[in-house]
Formats: sequence, structure tokens, C-alpha cells
Amino acid sequence: MEQMQAAGAQSRSEDEESLGVKDVKRTATQAFGSGVPKRRSSSRSIKRKKFDDELVESSLVKSSSRVKGPPVIEPVRCPGSEPSSSEKKKVTKSGASLTPPLTMVVNPAPITKRVKKSKQPLHITKDLGRWKPTDDLLLINAVLQTTDLTSVHLGVKFSCRFTLREIKERWYALLYDPIISKLAWQAMRQLHPEAIAAIQSKALFSQPEEALLAKIGSTSQPKLDVFQELLSKHPGVFHPSRTPKSLLVHWQLLKQYYLLDDQSVQPLPKGDQVLNFSDAEQMVDDVKLKESRDEVLEHELMISDRHQKREIRQLEQELPRWQVLVDNITGMSMPDFDNQTLAALRGRMVRYLMRSREITLGRATKDKPIDVDLALEGPAWKISRKQGIIKLKNNGDFFIANEGRRPIYIDGRPVLSGNKWKLNNNSVVEIAGLRFVFLINLELISLIKAEAAKMTQQ
Repeated sequence: MEQMQAAGAQSRSEDEESLGVKDVKRTATQAFGSGVPKRRSSSRSIKRKKFDDELVESSLVKSSSRVKGPPVIEPVRCPGSEPSSSEKKKVTKSGASLTPPLTMVVNPAPITKRVKKSKQPLHITKDLGRWKPTDDLLLINAVLQTTDLTSVHLGVKFSCRFTLREIKERWYALLYDPIISKLAWQAMRQLHPEAIAAIQSKALFSQPEEALLAKIGSTSQPKLDVFQELLSKHPGVFHPSRTPKSLLVHWQLLKQYYLLDDQSVQPLPKGDQVLNFSDAEQMVDDVKLKESRDEVLEHELMISDRHQKREIRQLEQELPRWQVLVDNITGMSMPDFDNQTLAALRGRMVRYLMRSREITLGRATKDKPIDVDLALEGPAWKISRKQGIIKLKNNGDFFIANEGRRPIYIDGRPVLSGNKWKLNNNSVVEIAGLRFVFLINLELISLIKAEAAKMTQQ
């Protein structure tokens, strides 16, 4: 008995020593993380073989870390060795199966399996990144309704634009790949009920459903009661998410595309001569396309036109008064003409007087003098030597003729080379960026007109 107690005490002390070593290892791994390489160390000075109770504890640690392990096998013991009472208590408390020491030596297989399992979810999550749970639910509902992946590709609007091949591969993966189907099912179960109801309401219409809707006549104007009755009569045909409003909308769509039973589509013409758009356009009578007269619109347009003309007339009457104010402010009021000045060309710097019936405008040079040298007003290097001519006709009208290469602008209108334009009082003449105002001696011009009228009467 004393030998047994001594052996039990020795085994207990060894157990505590081994457990203390394991606790030290656990705290070291927790402190330094998984980045520190594992190193076997022991505080014992002499290396020896483990006893059966130590093998049991090590096997329990490894078996608890594994979910799926090898089948239960009784340990092989040497003859004459029986478990002590402390060992029996430990075995009965743990309640775990014992594994032979051979399983302790051959350990690399579970490690490789763990590595593979850790790599698979990464690949699966990468595959599930584009296919969302809502897309999977849409795909399942559409296939159950139509049993045709081509119709699903054409009729279902997914979150991404999937090709027909991608839709087929996803459907086969949901059917035959247990890992992908399990993950997709778990993701779909986490969807909100309102999101699930919204997805189910978008389910495609099956052929039996469209056949029942097509029996309703196109000339009739059915109300929601008709579709409610249709739902109550055929609960097994229609999808559970169908409502009378959705059936009415789909029936109107079928009617629009002439897919009802009492509707017929005109067949295409047979033969080589097929009517195209240009031929049909020639056959259309343009007279029939003209809209009928809208008397109310014409009356409103006539009233607005009359109102605009009245405003224009009032502005024209007020123009001389405003012109006087503008001339007083800008200093461009009517100058005091003498009896010999027919008109004046006033610029920002100088004023040119017209005392003959014809004057020339341009840039004066040494060999070619000119009546009105525009270089006195400003930079005139873009102006031609003979830019234009201003003439007074017998009827009292002034005209300017452009003989240069650049256009002359009269009140904003361009007068090109070789053309002429009438000059009125206060007309703005612009030549190569230089602006002038043409002022007419109205008293002298009225006398000239009166004399011209007398001459024509005689």
C-alpha cells in the first residue's frame, strides 16, 4: 500500500509538473501571439518517456481541438500494468475516449486538413462577392417559375449584369456544390422579411399564369375584382406574392403586345417585296398629318402680337427723348453745324466734318492723301489705305461703300467689301475696332431735299 501511495504521489507530482509546463506554454503563446515559432521546452533535467496518464491528457487536448477525428480505439497497454485509482478517476471525469500512442506520433494529417479548410472559405467568399443573397433568391424564384435559364437571363434584373454562362454556373453550383449552397442558404435566411417579399413580388410570370390571364378579353375593361376572383379560383397556379394589382398590370402588358387569345397580329408580307420604312413614309398622306386649327391658341397669339406691337410703338415714340438724355450725358449731342457742313463723323478723340457730297475714309500715307485719316483716332494699322467712301445722294440719303479688305460694321451689321449701306442719323460706324457716330445736319439736308423736289417739279 505504501508503494502504491508513493507511486500515486509520484505520478501526481509528475502530472502537476507537466500541467505547469503546459500552462507556461499557453501563456507564452497568448502573450507573443501566433507569430512566435513554437518551441518545445521542459524544465526537467532528464528526458524520459511519458506515462499512460500523460498520454491520456495529451490525447484529450488534441481530440478536443479536433471536431472530426479517427474512430474510438482502446489503448494498448503492456501486460502487468494496471491503471491506478487516480487514473480511473481522471478517465471517469473526462469521459473521453483514449487513443493509442501511435496516433500521437502520426500528427501531420490533421494539420494539412486544417490548412485546406481555412483556404476554402476564402475562395467561397470571393465567389460570393458578386452574387449577393438577393441575386440568389431572384435566380431561384425565376427558375422555379420558368424552368428556363435563358428566360431568366432575359427577364430578371440582377444587381450586376451576369452573362448566361455565369447564371448557369451559379445555378449548377447552388444545386451540386454543398459548400456554396450552404453558404448561400445561410445568407438568404439572414435577409429581412420585407426584402424577401419585395424580391418575391418581382418573380417572373409562368406560362400557366399567362395562359389564364390571356383568356380575359381585350375589349373588356376588367377591374380588380376580376383578378381577385381569378386568384381565388386558381391558388395553385399563381405565385403566392401575386396581387390583383400586379395581375392587372401584367394583363395590360400582354394586351399592349397583342398576346391575348382574342388578339391577332398581322402576318408579314410574303415575297421579295417587303415594305420598309421609306416606302411606308411615301405612302403617308401629308395632308392627313396636319393638325386641326386651334382657335383658342390662334386667338391668344393674336392678342400677344398686338400687345407687343403696341409696346414697340410706344418705345419708338419715347426714343428721341431718351436720345437727348444720352447725348447730354456722353457729350455726343448734336453739334452746331454751319451752312457748309453736311454731316460729321464723331469719334472718341476727333471729329471729322463732311463738307462735300463725297469723302473717302482710310489711312493716309505720304504718297496717297485721303479725306478722313482714321489714324488720328487710334491704331489704324489694320485699316486699308482706302477703306470706304461716304456719298450723299440727290434725295438726301447718305450711303457708305466698303472698298477695303476688312468689313465695316453699321449699327452692328457687317458691310463686306464691294457692298454699301445706308447711313442714318446717330448710326454707329465701326472700322477695325474704331467706333464713330455719324451725325447729319438735318436742317441743311431738308433744304437740299426741298430744292431737289422743286427741280423735279420743273
